Amino acid sequence: MALIVQKYGGSSVSDAQSIKRVAKRIAEAKRAGNDVVVVVSAMGDTTDELVDLAAQISPVPPQREMDILLTAGERISMSLLAMAITTLGVKAKSFTGQQAGVFTDAVHGKARIVDVVPFRIRETLAKGQVAIVAGFQGVSSGNDVTTLGRGGSDTTAVALAAGLGADVCEIYTDVDGVFTADPRIVPTARKIDRTTYEEMLELAASGAKVLALRSVEYARRYDVPVHVRSSFSGAKGTMVTGTHGDQIDPNASHDEQEEAVMEDPIISGVAHDRSEAKITVVGVPDVPGQAARIFEVVAGSGANIDMIVQNVSAASTGLTDISFTLPQGDARSTMAALNAVKDELKFDELQVDDQIGKLSLVGAGMKSHPGVSARLFGALRDAGVNIEMISTSEIRISVVTRADSLDEAVRAVHTAFQLDSADGEAVVYAGTGR
Repeated sequence: MALIVQKYGGSSVSDAQSIKRVAKRIAEAKRAGNDVVVVVSAMGDTTDELVDLAAQISPVPPQREMDILLTAGERISMSLLAMAITTLGVKAKSFTGQQAGVFTDAVHGKARIVDVVPFRIRETLAKGQVAIVAGFQGVSSGNDVTTLGRGGSDTTAVALAAGLGADVCEIYTDVDGVFTADPRIVPTARKIDRTTYEEMLELAASGAKVLALRSVEYARRYDVPVHVRSSFSGAKGTMVTGTHGDQIDPNASHDEQEEAVMEDPIISGVAHDRSEAKITVVGVPDVPGQAARIFEVVAGSGANIDMIVQNVSAASTGLTDISFTLPQGDARSTMAALNAVKDELKFDELQVDDQIGKLSLVGAGMKSHPGVSARLFGALRDAGVNIEMISTSEIRISVVTRADSLDEAVRAVHTAFQLDSADGEAVVYAGTGR
């Protein structure tokens, strides 16, 4: 018997028939002798529709009320799924995030989990029942409902798996696993059978939406094996664990195991992100402490910085420009915070650009293999794609381009690194990608 935590995304429970199909999969896992906990997202695009509805009511709705509104979607899907499972002869009980013991800080809209106390879930499992938990939500110490931000259901699932000591956390989505690129952009993308937490962190941070970044961080911290699969097929999916070697056949010979490690691909995949904006602080005095003060102000506005570039100062003026990227949703508040201290910082002006795209090449073997950067930039050159910013880490190279060049850039780099599959086009079963 294994303890399995399963998470089903909105596209997997988008309508009544989809919910019945998911219920059948859950019932089969339970009848196989497993203890099963299920985390579920809101149906289809329900969350986006609720956000749109709120915007029609108020241009700046209170965050506390938004959290109460948005958690309604998961409550609907969890109760319907519990009904569907019960109809199949398997007992199931649904719980909100608060009832499941998911405790968070008090930051509405993007709360972080501070503790998981799943005693009611344990009681339900002890009775032989399936526990259905609403993802994306929790409760603060002040007893207010909170939401975890985009991808929060993934984080709920991994956190519960860690808190319960589950054998595996299965993330069910609308594709057959983690691919070398988004199949919606690159139909020839190849499925990755296994990858590490570190590579998955870089892919998620760079825009790959198959797993939420915070869920991967949680999985790595508590060593939770994550199995990314499709709820629409029986495909094997992708395992995300501590090392590639975790997935090597333990019964294989030493030579076979060594060969499997040696044949691991240098490049894991190509990720892209359209959700960032670029702010340029023009005419900054190039003196010690200016950059520190600028980013203290940015941090105070609550923005998360991604890439930073500072130009060489002009000898005649002693001024420089500093550009950085951040989520588009944080651009307005960051601009306001910087403009409020313009006289102190003595910069000339601020420029914002929300028509950028970020492409990232990710692979654990990149640092020890020469020529990776040359091939990347050569592929972009041949595709006629201009590069505006560059950032690197040990296992990632990211570049900023024009948003309207991003799709072509992703396809060109994917082909240049021979990541295209020879097995036909990848299948995207559902979902709008919204």
